[in-house]
Amino acid sequence: MIVIGLTGGIGAGKSTVARFLKELGAKVIDADVVARKVVEPGKPAWEEIRDIFGPQYLNPDGTINRRALGNLIFNDAQARAKLNAITHPQIKAEILKEIERYRGEEPKGVVVIEAPLLLEARMEDMVDEIWVVTAPEEVRLQRLMERDNLSQEEALKRIRAQLPEEIRVKYATRIINTRGNLEATRAAVRAAWEELRGRMEP
Repeated sequence: MIVIGLTGGIGAGKSTVARFLKELGAKVIDADVVARKVVEPGKPAWEEIRDIFGPQYLNPDGTINRRALGNLIFNDAQARAKLNAITHPQIKAEILKEIERYRGEEPKGVVVIEAPLLLEARMEDMVDEIWVVTAPEEVRLQRLMERDNLSQEEALKRIRAQLPEEIRVKYATRIINTRGNLEATRAAVRAAWEELRGRMEP
């Protein structure tokens, strides 16, 4: 089995690339979905977040107020580091369980971990290859403003709060640029997939 770490900056198009890979037969583990699970009310990470950041970051039903906490961590590097220290170890543990489950089901398959913070969370040792999704900053900015209804200033803060693109691409086994239209991205993903499957043939 091959495990691919799929990463890239916010707004780069990771989810689109992950969707295309799933259509081609990959099993996809979405680290953001796992992250939401580990902070469900009553879980250890939820308790730590409540105790460290305070009840003002909880919704009336006890769930994490993701928008409020997001606004804090994208404006405060120290708060971001505290949150990552709470959540990253538990996210990694859950992802490892998922990988092992898929390994048992399909030993010759491909598992893709879609993880914006793959490198920041030190998850590179969990994967065989790192595929980095890129797009020019102005394209990412526009996507982010439209997708999350953010001002240009808010969107830019979120982009700049992440690892710089030039550092991310240094770790890349493969780079997929999504600056073009969907069909161009789909074609790039298909080419990468076919090359990968070709290498996996006995």
